[in-house]
Amino acid sequence: MITESSGIPDTETFILNTDSPILTRSLSATEASSIKNLIFDFGGVICNIDVKRTEKRFKELGLQEFDTEYSVVERNTIFGKLEEGAITPQEFRHSIRKFFSRPLSDQQIDDAWNELLLDIPEPRIRLLESLRHNYRIFLLSNSNEIHYQKFRQDLRDKYGYSGFEELFEKAWFSYALKLKKPGRAIFDFVLKDRDLNPSETLFIDDTLQHVEGARSAGMNACLLDLKAGHNILDLFVAKQ
Repeated sequence: MITESSGIPDTETFILNTDSPILTRSLSATEASSIKNLIFDFGGVICNIDVKRTEKRFKELGLQEFDTEYSVVERNTIFGKLEEGAITPQEFRHSIRKFFSRPLSDQQIDDAWNELLLDIPEPRIRLLESLRHNYRIFLLSNSNEIHYQKFRQDLRDKYGYSGFEELFEKAWFSYALKLKKPGRAIFDFVLKDRDLNPSETLFIDDTLQHVEGARSAGMNACLLDLKAGHNILDLFVAKQ
């Protein structure tokens, strides 16, 4: 069993674990054996996040309405619009300032917004590196340009990757596509963009609506329940 404390040996390659209870809830052993493409979510699946940290920081700066303004689902909030590329980072900052009685710099706003981004554990990076030997791997994230710049810098500083497409065959971000999970359009787009057979593709996400969106496009999809302690390492096993 792979754990984040034990790490990933450099000499081993990994494949889907058809005995994983998390995986078997979503697809059979036969279906798992036919998977050639893996599409990963980012926040919560690869990168640890904690929205409460951003909530706390914004409240310290004077924003008391964070709970109603922020939603990872609602598209009509300024946060949702930023993720969908409907507004620019500068327009986002301008909108945020309206909630405060004192002036805030761009850096103060960005720092508070980035507080929710925690770490990218090394075993997850090593797992992804190993999986490239047996699968085509991709990233599909609802994200925004401010967060993108932060976690791209973290990836470079800690692991030496200058961009996500050095680690994945392709990385798609909602703000750049102007499409957002769980809408079917974004899943149809990525399948067409890389000529992927949906029956040979497994999408892994920690949000049920996103998993259901992937299934609506014909993909196999697996839900990671973070509250139950699920981890992407639970889905894979060393190749014998």
